[in-house]
Amino acid sequence: MFDAIVAGGNALIQGASRGIGLEFARQCLAEPRIGHVVATCRSPQDATGLADLAAGHPGRMTVLPLDSTDEASIIAAAAAAARIAPRLHLVVNCAGVLHDAARGMKPEKRLADVRPESLARAFAVNAIGPLLVARHFEPLLAHPQRAVFASLSARVGSIEDNRLGGWYAYRASKAAQNMYTRTLAVEWARSRRNVICVALHPGTTDTDLSRPFQANVPAGKLFGVDYAVAQMLGVIDRLQSADSGQFFAWDGERIPW
Repeated sequence: MFDAIVAGGNALIQGASRGIGLEFARQCLAEPRIGHVVATCRSPQDATGLADLAAGHPGRMTVLPLDSTDEASIIAAAAAAARIAPRLHLVVNCAGVLHDAARGMKPEKRLADVRPESLARAFAVNAIGPLLVARHFEPLLAHPQRAVFASLSARVGSIEDNRLGGWYAYRASKAAQNMYTRTLAVEWARSRRNVICVALHPGTTDTDLSRPFQANVPAGKLFGVDYAVAQMLGVIDRLQSADSGQFFAWDGERIPW
């Protein structure tokens, strides 16, 4: 794994406090070809798992605050990252929201359940956040070496694949994220030809995001975070320039938009 990443290449994991993001940081640190890992999350002071990981890899990992719904926070994190890792070779956006009990946010079963505030929150975190990360971290991708910009999406964001309905906020915000990813890939094909820009579906993974909805997951289809991340890193490593602007599942399957 990581054969395609330049030796000493640097990685940014956005949304690394727990779950998939934390595991991305862990597996990147376990790979000797990765030089430095910049891990971001909204509240580093509360991210004990991330702090322990950083403590175990002194000099190879930096934790920065970044709230993807706050552009000033993204700008500050990008400036700090530039001083630590002025060239990035892998950027993975992991932050996402499906439900939030504190805000009364949960997946909608029917049209009557739709709430404007939940729609706005889902779009801010799932769609707008990764795009603003791209905007402000783009200068760190401005180099001649291969780089990958990947945003974790979800199969439910595929319009063509939608056969069950419901989950209005999550589906629509992920569809918007997919469109942003595709549009960004088109632009970078002209201006950042070294960057491969893709959306990734991790499968149903055993995290806080999926936990309330795992009862109906078929046997063998609920993945541990270690397996899901290893699979996605394998997909990332195999990407070619022609794959930019596409949507891939954890097993390398191309998902229709």
